Amino acid sequence: MSVLVAEARKIPAFMRRDLLVLLSYRAAFAGDLFYIGVQAVMFGFVAELIDESKLPSYGGVQASYFDFVMIGVIITTVCTVLLQRVAMAVRQEQMIGTLEALLVTPTSATTVQVGSVAFDLVFVPIRMAVLLFAVAVTLGLGYELSGVLPSLVLLAGLVPFVWGLGLMSAAAIVTFRRGTGPLGVIMSVLGLASGAFFPLALLPGWIQTLAEANPVAIAMEGTREALIGGAGWGAIGSDLIVLVVLSGAALFAGVMAFRVALAREHRRGTLGLY
Repeated sequence: MSVLVAEARKIPAFMRRDLLVLLSYRAAFAGDLFYIGVQAVMFGFVAELIDESKLPSYGGVQASYFDFVMIGVIITTVCTVLLQRVAMAVRQEQMIGTLEALLVTPTSATTVQVGSVAFDLVFVPIRMAVLLFAVAVTLGLGYELSGVLPSLVLLAGLVPFVWGLGLMSAAAIVTFRRGTGPLGVIMSVLGLASGAFFPLALLPGWIQTLAEANPVAIAMEGTREALIGGAGWGAIGSDLIVLVVLSGAALFAGVMAFRVALAREHRRGTLGLY
């Protein structure tokens, strides 16, 4: 127990470091938010061209395209940012020459993994929630407040899946010094097959089949049921169970891949190379 407490106490140090880095690049942060805001405005205009009769209904409520697509924008953005941050946290340590020094300290690999993304796990969803609230106030969104908490739980269930993919990418980076490309393609496919920007019914049959086992699609449709249709816990319970199982499997695979990659580089004595 004392070991776990000692390791947990190191996490705030990682978070403080990442906060200071963020504050030192304020222009980049503002530019990122501005880009997402421009996306929201663009989709607001696109919504005027969409025949809403072709959109699905949730809980008997006909979705508007703007309500429909903003959920897709937020969830895919959160997934993409977290995936990049998990993978690039390791690459950044490599490039500045601190990865090997960090791993030879009395800090477990698990603590390094958690600490490297702890700040983003907290900050990125909050940032997206604030942006969504700002869009709702300025441009108007017809979401049900009762669906906010179920939606946050679904998003929390999706995060370990993205984290697992990020750790697999980090394992590839440790081994090959590159590795974000293939997983970026995978994330793009998962995003396409999630119905983020178009209803799944308009997509080819094989994509609809893939969506049934796609954690991003499961979280996205469950969120739409909650926010647009006002669905309660009972309606999203089965989705949440499937999501947790798939996320747990992805996280386990990612942790094991990262540990195997670290062990291999330790044996070869090439951990400090970049």
